[in-house]
Amino acid sequence: MQLTSFEDIDISHRHIFLSPHFDDAVYSCGGTLGVQVSVGLRPLVITIFGGAPDQTTSLSPFATDVHRKMGFSQDIATAIQTRRQEDSAAMEHLGVDYLWLAYPDAIYRGNPPYYSEHSQLIGGAVDSGDRWIDEELAEILISLRERLPDAVWYAPLAIGRHVDHQIVCSAADRLIRLGARVNLYEDFPYVARNPNALVERLEEFGNLLEPGLVEMSEMLPRRLTAAAKYSSQTGVNFADEANMFKEMKSYSHNIRPVETVHLERYWNVR
Repeated sequence: MQLTSFEDIDISHRHIFLSPHFDDAVYSCGGTLGVQVSVGLRPLVITIFGGAPDQTTSLSPFATDVHRKMGFSQDIATAIQTRRQEDSAAMEHLGVDYLWLAYPDAIYRGNPPYYSEHSQLIGGAVDSGDRWIDEELAEILISLRERLPDAVWYAPLAIGRHVDHQIVCSAADRLIRLGARVNLYEDFPYVARNPNALVERLEEFGNLLEPGLVEMSEMLPRRLTAAAKYSSQTGVNFADEANMFKEMKSYSHNIRPVETVHLERYWNVR
């Protein structure tokens, strides 16, 4: 079910997933979401950068190229509408509640653009003009935690260092400091592409994080089908659907390569 505001969030939402973009929670945690729904839980996915920019915003050359690779024209509104439709389909398939926040994606932010090339978007530092998002989002999460003290949170570890993932991870770190239970998930597919990226990110946390595993073998087909709903992202991230399925199956199996077992791994401070 789609929620329309923070007021719709209640104590039944004991597991809250923070997804930088429309696809991140499903790509990384789709099996866990399936497991939770199967046992009667009501997980909530909050997509942080799910909003549209100001109507006067025009695409930079870099953003235009990103749109082209996703199969979109320069019409920002249509692109966001399509991505929301994809997300709704994925969420409904998994049977989870979801909420879109109004922050626009990094490629639409700044005038001139904060991120005008790939190396700035992924692997670069968060622009100073985006610090207010980090601070405001942290305040929102802290307020929600006060209302829902028993909730378990899930946030990106920011493997791959996409600037939007960095912002969400930073905001979630405020929850960790307050003693909330926060499971940091392995950003897929970034974690699968660079074998050193996970180690480097754990080192940045002072090697204080410990792993936890969710066995989701029976839910793997649901994760794959939900991931396929984001058709505009398949070619950009995986070349094609068959390769996406292959990568997801391979990574979730190789976390602990035992016969037909597939896992999702989370990191937290114990």
